Amino acid sequence: MPTTTHKIALFIDGANLYATAKTLGFDIDYKKLLKEFQGRGTLLRAFYYTAIIEDQEYSSIRPLIDWLDYNGYTVVTKATKEFIDQTGRRKIKGNMDIELAVDAMELAEHVDEIVLFSGDGDFRSLVEAVQRRGVRVTVISTISTQPPMIADELRRQADVFADLVTLQSRIGRDPSERPERAPREPRHTPQFLQRSTVTPRGTSPDEDDFDDR
Repeated sequence: MPTTTHKIALFIDGANLYATAKTLGFDIDYKKLLKEFQGRGTLLRAFYYTAIIEDQEYSSIRPLIDWLDYNGYTVVTKATKEFIDQTGRRKIKGNMDIELAVDAMELAEHVDEIVLFSGDGDFRSLVEAVQRRGVRVTVISTISTQPPMIADELRRQADVFADLVTLQSRIGRDPSERPERAPREPRHTPQFLQRSTVTPRGTSPDEDDFDDR
């Protein structure tokens, strides 16, 4: 049974979680998500990773990351890179794997459990490395879709796999509720919001044009 001495850290692959929840047909209530894991022990950190598109006039995700930044999450962002692939299509590269992995390895010695919200198979090696340090790893994604949103090798490596659909009733947003908004008059504006806006996979540009590999 979880106790207050059980130290937990959350690592949320923003684009991956967004795509998974969207495929399952619900939105994440990040206030409920935080409360859910605060009830499982001592939540030391809750990291949220997402790539940003610079010089974009408006992004529907901006209110969300602003709200997260003011309400208990550590938001980690970096600018995307635009390139043209071999077929001549415009692609946007925004991979946050390295940032997430570095933070997880640095925090591993201070926690008992890491909860990773992602199905990306590239994280298998990270999970294994963290486990060698004696940290329990729970991976949250879904196998309820066809095909599954989680890579099989990542699911096998995890100490615990939890299907996101089983958490829907506890961390899903009530459809009747309006999305959370950032404070109208914040005391300060985070530096990255002063110069950038954010777009996750599945909004704009089109999901097919976003390459996070």
